[in-house]
Amino acid sequence: MKLDILAFAAHPDDVELACSGTLMRQKDLGQRIGVVDLTRGQLGTRGTVETREQEAKEASRLMHLDVRENLGMEDGFFQNDPAHQLKVIEAIRAYRPKVVLCNAVSDRHIDHGKASALVSDACFLSGLRKIETSRDGKSQEAWRPKAVYHYIQDRFIQPDLVVDITAYFDRKMEVIQAYKTQFYQGDKMDKMPETPISSKDFFDFLEARCREFGRPIGATYGEGFTVERVPGVDDLLQLS
Repeated sequence: MKLDILAFAAHPDDVELACSGTLMRQKDLGQRIGVVDLTRGQLGTRGTVETREQEAKEASRLMHLDVRENLGMEDGFFQNDPAHQLKVIEAIRAYRPKVVLCNAVSDRHIDHGKASALVSDACFLSGLRKIETSRDGKSQEAWRPKAVYHYIQDRFIQPDLVVDITAYFDRKMEVIQAYKTQFYQGDKMDKMPETPISSKDFFDFLEARCREFGRPIGATYGEGFTVERVPGVDDLLQLS
């Protein structure tokens, strides 16, 4: 299955928090979108691997993803090394995306920066013909995405571009709340340990962040990204 946009995430819910509005907008433009999670969130303080998997399925349904898979890497301990790079390369070559979205270049959680570098390096290596990979018993052809964009997560990073998600903000919040064990659910989860993302205040932070990104482009809500190279345009009037 060839995708237009493939988003990678260190953990299930990274994409939902940082760029689900963008993915849903692109989907409504007729594009094929998918998500590849590197780990199952095994070290998460709240919930279990099994509940996280079911929550990811529900979030995928709400986002109308064309595909989602999990590479089963070790949460907290995966590395940017050849073994892990090959797993990501196999996914890139399987879906042949035009654009890849991946974790923030640096962030509070150490896995986010690691995943950012891992996926970025794999995107380059995936274009090298002499690196041989296979999936389901079939050899794969080299493929390099046209662009890699890094979404912005907990720590503020000045974005290089912002996508207007005003029409998708309510759906974004619904998607995030599919992770019932991870985020605020009123008194339903009051017996579970508190985390930096489990309070009601965290939803206020998410809204404020989206408003902050939206304001410079004249939108109510936005999602920000950093780029690896200067993007080019054919028409200056395409820029808002």
